Amino acid sequence: MMQRFIQRSAAALVLAGAVLVPAWGAETQPVPAVAASAPAAAASAVAAASTPDAATLDGRVQDIKSDVIKLNRDLLVLEEELLFPANTQVALFVSMDVGKMFELDSVQIKLDDKMVSSYLYTPLEVAALHRGGVQRIYLGNLKVGEHELVAYFTGKGPHDRDYKRGATVKFEKSTDPKYIELRIKDSEAKLQPEFDVKVWQ
Repeated sequence: MMQRFIQRSAAALVLAGAVLVPAWGAETQPVPAVAASAPAAAASAVAAASTPDAATLDGRVQDIKSDVIKLNRDLLVLEEELLFPANTQVALFVSMDVGKMFELDSVQIKLDDKMVSSYLYTPLEVAALHRGGVQRIYLGNLKVGEHELVAYFTGKGPHDRDYKRGATVKFEKSTDPKYIELRIKDSEAKLQPEFDVKVWQ
């Protein structure tokens, strides 16, 4: 009887071993490693999926910015057309041809004895004019007929002397826009700056 009990116990242990071995084997499988790598894989998948979306979103933002700039430009043009129609529009510009004999400080403009613009220049703005820049100093309306423009230029002339000169021009305003250029240039013959007004037809 003792022998039968031992055989049963051995069989039970064998069965327990058969059950336990797969359990221990399952625990020794690299399940934790898979579980640990799952968040990283998921994060990589999310990043890969979100990258095209981010690029698309950035492209859309750039397109919107471009559209806003174009719209703003169109609105400015429309505003000028409404406020300054062609039949009354007059625009004044300042330019500098070389200008080594004159350091511009300010410009004042009168139209028909009425002060319409006064501008004080910074060194950077003067440098821009020296490089060929043109500044629109005034945009307004004038009725059809004859008008007089007087421009005063102040600054430093040769030998660092204070310099103030004026230029005057009479012009006829028609139903077309009128563009007038106030030019500062050097006179090599006179060794001093010259100021004149050019009316563009």
